[in-house]
Amino acid sequence: MTAAETAIGLNDPALYLNRELSVLDFNLRVLEQATDRRHPLIERLNFLLIFSRNLDEFFEIRVAGLLQQVSFGRIGSGPDGMLPQEVLQQISATCHTAVERQYRILNEDLLPALAAENIRFLRRDDWTEAQRTWVRKYFKEQVLPVLTPIGLDPSHPFPRLVNKTLNFIVSLDGKDAFGRQMSLAVVPAPRSLPRVVRLPDDIVDGGDQHVMLSSIIHEHVSELFPGMTASGCFQFRVTRNADLIVDEDAEDLASALKGELLSRRYGAAVRLEVADNCPRHIIDYLLRQFGLTNEALYQVNGPVNLARMLSDFDRPRLKYPPFRPRIPSLLQKTENIFEAMQQQDILLHHPFESFAPVVDLLRQAARDPEVLAIKQTLYRSGADSEIVSLLAEAARNGKEVTAVIELRARFDEESNIEVANKLQQAGAIVVYGIVGYKTHAKMILVVRREGRKLMRYVHLGTGNYHAGNARLYTDYGLLTASPEVSEDVHKIFQELTGMGRVVRLKQLLHAPFTLHPQLLLMIEQEVRNQQAGLPARIIVKVNALTEQQIMQALIRASQAGVRIDLIVRSVCCLRPGIAGMTENIQVRSIVGRFLEHTRVFYFENGGDPKVFCSSADWMDRNLFQRVETCFPINDPGLRRRIIEEGLKVYLNDNTQAWLLQASGEWLRADAGDAEPRVAQQILLDKLV
Repeated sequence: MTAAETAIGLNDPALYLNRELSVLDFNLRVLEQATDRRHPLIERLNFLLIFSRNLDEFFEIRVAGLLQQVSFGRIGSGPDGMLPQEVLQQISATCHTAVERQYRILNEDLLPALAAENIRFLRRDDWTEAQRTWVRKYFKEQVLPVLTPIGLDPSHPFPRLVNKTLNFIVSLDGKDAFGRQMSLAVVPAPRSLPRVVRLPDDIVDGGDQHVMLSSIIHEHVSELFPGMTASGCFQFRVTRNADLIVDEDAEDLASALKGELLSRRYGAAVRLEVADNCPRHIIDYLLRQFGLTNEALYQVNGPVNLARMLSDFDRPRLKYPPFRPRIPSLLQKTENIFEAMQQQDILLHHPFESFAPVVDLLRQAARDPEVLAIKQTLYRSGADSEIVSLLAEAARNGKEVTAVIELRARFDEESNIEVANKLQQAGAIVVYGIVGYKTHAKMILVVRREGRKLMRYVHLGTGNYHAGNARLYTDYGLLTASPEVSEDVHKIFQELTGMGRVVRLKQLLHAPFTLHPQLLLMIEQEVRNQQAGLPARIIVKVNALTEQQIMQALIRASQAGVRIDLIVRSVCCLRPGIAGMTENIQVRSIVGRFLEHTRVFYFENGGDPKVFCSSADWMDRNLFQRVETCFPINDPGLRRRIIEEGLKVYLNDNTQAWLLQASGEWLRADAGDAEPRVAQQILLDKLV
């Protein structure tokens, strides 16, 4: 095969899958967890609600982007060759089927199973007189004072409704106090009101019994229109484009972002959810108001805002059993984290191992008189997090604190502005990274005076500095006092806060500069090793694989005979198992109790394996449009741990794994007669 023929072959759309449809496939895998009886019942409900939240974001960002491409007349396509309109049609068909299935799971499976455990969501027809009386009082005292019904007539046009809010459209008979004959009104439900209301114990027959806010408003909607009759009341919700476009040249990025956050609430409509009993003429009216076609309509048999349905049930038996993350043995032996880091590198595998050592590093640094400076990147943390409080304390204690805050972390922008303000008020130096590039790297650098020397201590991670995420996400963190690694981290911070040429690093790879080309070189080295008869293999664990040059390099490696295992949580645009092209590539996805978030890259390297952890996925945005770090695991013992715990255990999972077929379909692994192997449970049993 000539070079030209090879190039053409590598661009064949048959080798690739559409990114948006791959995102949707991941969400379908999440939905399937709601049917898996190996999960506790309340956790199955959680998966159903997570699917709702994921689908909301999918429409807000992915579908909205496709609609914009169509409106702008763009006909360009990705490596899969699909045009935006084709993708939208397939999304509509898949999502309508999935949403129908979601509500069927809720109504026919989960709600009856919850009722069997005496956890009920009561419909209006099921209320007792005592419950009806209590609900009426609750409506009068808690709901009615904050409702604003809006009659629709020439002087009251259809209101601008906030993205994803619960609303009711009401059909009316009669005339109002001014003699107006109105046929329709809209009642927005304020977000300050809980969507699920627990009934008091003295009016229920044991257990947990709830009513939905939608039922409460529906029952009493006529009281909002004195002298008129509400002949129909139907809940609906509109989803809007929530992507932000921020002027990168603005003099004050934080101020520009604040302005854009308001517009997110009122972006262009992309989806309409409405009760399935809503009359067609009212549906058509709503579609016209939002400028939507029938493809964007979702009629649902239940609450239109499922994502807000969860209540805090005190039923331990119906949830995952709690566990206490382990503290590494070295850190159990000494209270001084700096002494421990001087002895050896420390690997943290979250959530099985505690996030507390990262917080301890900052706590000791903030209060140690010998610590001179602390530098940290913050992507998603939360203004009320202990980490932010410790950075502020350090600044007040006279440390030189520098925080590189990524304001544009999607859906955390407002929280990150609060973080920036809190740290600035404490006296910290706050910078927002590089114009045009998101700062996604996860780094802490502590500078400490020890005798006549200045020592540096570093934390590098694959996940965010968010203690809550560290209990729910799988991630790696490395604590090290390596002079070379520390010097590299120091240089990257200089790059982020100052100006100058690209820095040369000795240990770390970093995007958007060296990471992508070095990945291509390491993949090519595996090809050369395979051809020379040396050991060659690639194992990659990432959240997403979409970058075309990387995918083409993997195809070439597969053609050369290199065995490649890709553990991809969500989006994978590379189609495995195609004869002569990707037949040596296997792709799997793990969906379970914890959100898989580690990024680990393994190269056999002729028998001397290289292992890296990274903040970056193998996506265009991570490799070219973000500041990312990729750090080697140099300690042989830690390297073996990551190979065993972070890669092999997932490759052996035959229960929670999904395998991507050459057809593009994801099939769940079947243990058959073999012993079931669940990677996350194995790690819990081993590490906790």
